[in-house]
Order: sequence, then C-alpha cells, then structure tokens
Amino acid sequence: QVQLVESGGGLVQTGDSLRVSCVASGGSLIGRAVGWFRQGPGKDRDFLGGIYWRNGDTTYADSVKGRFTISRDNTKNTVYLQMNSLKPEDTAVYFCAASTYSIRVPTTRGVYEYWGPGTQVTVSS
Repeated sequence: QVQLVESGGGLVQTGDSLRVSCVASGGSLIGRAVGWFRQGPGKDRDFLGGIYWRNGDTTYADSVKGRFTISRDNTKNTVYLQMNSLKPEDTAVYFCAASTYSIRVPTTRGVYEYWGPGTQVTVSS
C-alpha cells in the first residue's frame, strides 16, 4: 500500500510560481505512475499531468501544458509539480495519486488507486 502526502501549497499572487511536492512511502512506485489532480470550489477533480516512475516519462493535460512541469527525485521518493504564471483560476486543492500498475501515465481518475489528502493553492488577483 502506498501512502502519499502533498506539501508546499499556499497563497500566492497572479503571475507567481509555486512548487508543490508529493512524498510517497509504504510501497514501491515501480510500475506505477504518479499523477497530479486539482479540484476547485464546486468543480470536478481534474487531471493535470503525471509521471511514469520507471522511466520518468510525463504526460500533461492541454490546460496546463507549457505552464506546469512534473518531475521526480528517485532518492527522496518525491514527485514535484512546478507551477508557473499562476492565475486566479488555478485556485484549487491539489492532489497527487499513484496509479494501479500500468505501462504509461493514465489520464483517467478512476485508474488512480492511492491518494494524498491534498494541499490548498490560492492565487489572488
């Protein structure tokens, strides 16, 4: 079983950058992907992107491509979400999740098996 904990959220201003982290423990991520999702007030939980742990391949949603970057540190069992040029509409709770065993990064929420509790990101205008 994989446990995930996000950190690094906070209050920033429009145009700022922020990096949130996701630390995994309790199980191996080999053969899994780690995805990032966000859920704004009254909205669905949307896929932002993910990284395939074995080889570092990444996939991004069109909505954040070019602005958000996902990376990992194998030695720390940590995945990062670097967010640049933040906008008020990026305000949401950000979640990381580990997928079921896969050969690539899944983009479907239901394929993600383990979830962190989330970290709040608020972008003021």
